[in-house]
Amino acid sequence: MRQIAHIFKKEFGAYFVSPIAYIVISIFLLVTGWFFFTTFFLYNHANIRNFFAMLPIVFSFVIPAVTMKLFSEELNVGSYETLLTMPVTFMDVILGKFLAGVFFVTAMLIPTISYPVTVSFFGQLDWGPVVGGYLGAVLLGGAFCSVGLFASSLTRNQIISFIIGMIICFGLTLIDKMLIFFPQSLLGVIGYLGADFHFQNISKGIIDSRDVLYFLSVIFIGLYCTNLAMEEKK
Repeated sequence: MRQIAHIFKKEFGAYFVSPIAYIVISIFLLVTGWFFFTTFFLYNHANIRNFFAMLPIVFSFVIPAVTMKLFSEELNVGSYETLLTMPVTFMDVILGKFLAGVFFVTAMLIPTISYPVTVSFFGQLDWGPVVGGYLGAVLLGGAFCSVGLFASSLTRNQIISFIIGMIICFGLTLIDKMLIFFPQSLLGVIGYLGADFHFQNISKGIIDSRDVLYFLSVIFIGLYCTNLAMEEKK
């Protein structure tokens, strides 16, 4: 755990040394704030469902940008070889980088708490779905971070890493919206693979073990594939 904590602190601190972190956070807040508040007064309801409805799509672009450098940068500059000489395992490195990404996404979500606080001044806000929505957002962020980490482990090029991660995250978000293209016998399985489906369930304040298990499974598969990719490079 000491090695994981050390790598986590290093990677998490590195985010805020670079201006990219502040640019990503600013763009995230501008996009979500603009789309939320421009439609909020049209519905005359005290809720933030619109914010949570757009979050999976926004995360599909933002999180791959957050994770694209985690391994690609080290592979590109050659510090990956130095890392192999240290008394750490691949899983220590992967978990440390993964936690750094998840905590950064969580930090990115913290300013958005101002949205439900603002809404609460206009009406009686039900805080149950709000709490569920943020819990789902962290789980969704963790799942997409594991995907982005896997994409970053595949290539030295950060742009290619971003594109791969974005395609996978975007596919997981929209796959349950394209059920008409699949045979009837596969609809149940394909529908279950949709990240947006599980996220929207949690964002309604319904904490179902199947939805939590889905996100934990995606995280496990993403980290396991990352470990396989790094072992291959060894």
